[in-house]
Amino acid sequence: MWERERVSETTVKTLQFRSDGPEDAPCLVLGASLGTTWHMWDRQIPELTRHWRVVRFDLPGHGGSPAYPAASVAELADRLVATLDVLGVERFGYAGCSIGGAIGAQLALTRPQRVTSLALISSSPRYGTPDSWRQRGVVIRTNGLDPIARTSPERWFTPGFAGAQPAIVEWAVQMVRTTDPGCYIAACEAMASFDVRSSLQRIGVPTLVVAGSEDQVTPTTDARTLVAGIPDASLALVPGTSHLAPVEQPAAVTELLIRHFTAAWHDKPGAATPQTAIGAAAPKPVLGPAAPPPPMAPAAIESGLAQPEAVRGGVYEQGVKVRREVLGDAHVDRVEADTDDFTGDFQEFITRYAWGEMWTRGGLDRRTRSIITLTALVARGHQDELALHTRAALRNGLTPTEIKEVLLHTAVYCGVPAANAAFAVAQRVIREETTPEG
Repeated sequence: MWERERVSETTVKTLQFRSDGPEDAPCLVLGASLGTTWHMWDRQIPELTRHWRVVRFDLPGHGGSPAYPAASVAELADRLVATLDVLGVERFGYAGCSIGGAIGAQLALTRPQRVTSLALISSSPRYGTPDSWRQRGVVIRTNGLDPIARTSPERWFTPGFAGAQPAIVEWAVQMVRTTDPGCYIAACEAMASFDVRSSLQRIGVPTLVVAGSEDQVTPTTDARTLVAGIPDASLALVPGTSHLAPVEQPAAVTELLIRHFTAAWHDKPGAATPQTAIGAAAPKPVLGPAAPPPPMAPAAIESGLAQPEAVRGGVYEQGVKVRREVLGDAHVDRVEADTDDFTGDFQEFITRYAWGEMWTRGGLDRRTRSIITLTALVARGHQDELALHTRAALRNGLTPTEIKEVLLHTAVYCGVPAANAAFAVAQRVIREETTPEG
């Protein structure tokens, strides 16, 4: 097998990569899931390198790669393209799992001239909710990656596989534990902002969507939404498989990739790929037409308050975005649901001026604005708002220790009774927000 590694040349604008197979063969790029490394594809490599030059990459801070956090999926896609430029790769097929799939969708949308065909494995046009990703970031910032590492096997594998393969389970746990926490948190933020539901119809390359029938992280409904939205897409459902399908069912996934990329490489871009059965190693993946997707919720930015169009604009929309990022979708959704003719003007006012203008000013970062806000709320005794902004402070990067120091400081300048009440509120919120699930 041909093999080449150039880890030492990774920069802030590129990604750590490994290239296997003949360099004069067509290129196939493989993207890994969050918390894993390129080694999740090891069992695909012997067969794939018979046909392609296979380039695998690690996310920042994963697998010993330099800890240069990326703020968005778009930035990860840009770094991958820069890496491929270094390798002299212009056109390539792409297969990605989970966040690796998100990067693939982003590439197909923004670099359509470079992607020849696409495979989205355990993927979704929107992964969970922004609140859930930011909550994970709070948990990691407080407790480190160990709680996430310990619960990864139950998210990634079926119980039967985990019980039969303890060595692979331990390998998975260690991969997460050795990931840089800051890069993992940045990836959570990237996933929180990723949403291509309204853009799927612009993906113009032949696309295979692969889903594990037992995947609870990206359920089959997400896969069917992808297939329904992408014009030239087919669905492969792998029975008895959870989220890390390439690890749990390597033979089945390998054959699916070979069949798809072999056919797509010889088709003209955009040509239809028939949805026929594929005979793969047991358990046999089944292809078929996608069922109609469930109704999709509108994107967060589209759910505005019941105000005249005249007040809609850059400042207001930016205020909605920042308010959701800081306070969470769940809170803003409740506020919008309760807004009526009586409260609408007030909600429009605070969205525009508090969130669209004050919280977006460049003079202070969000951490500092959270500290100021907590202090002001303690001074005035606004305990309901204090609970809301304690959650916001955790989202904005403050640790429980830093929040404690803020409240201790307020005891001197705002009074002990006010600080005492504030500690009770903050203690309850911090316990709720930083306790790992399970």
